[in-house]
Amino acid sequence: MELEIYEAFISAGVKEDKAKAAVESIDKEIDKRYQLHADQLATHGDIAEVEKQIAEAKTEIIKWSIGTMFAAVGIFAAIVKLFPLAH
Repeated sequence: MELEIYEAFISAGVKEDKAKAAVESIDKEIDKRYQLHADQLATHGDIAEVEKQIAEAKTEIIKWSIGTMFAAVGIFAAIVKLFPLAH
């Protein structure tokens, strides 16, 4: 992109040193804009970390769900044994 802008300035009659300075100025301004938002952008590492945390959370949810089901069955069995149904 820089070369195209530089060539456009030159073809428009801008002196080489002025064209180069203008292109550098444009680059700096673009870099400033990206830098302003860089802290808000997620990197591949950020996404990988979140995916890892989600996988760990899913594992914990499954463990607790299965443990709760076994506990519920155990409680139900204890209630049935302590209070048998009258026929």
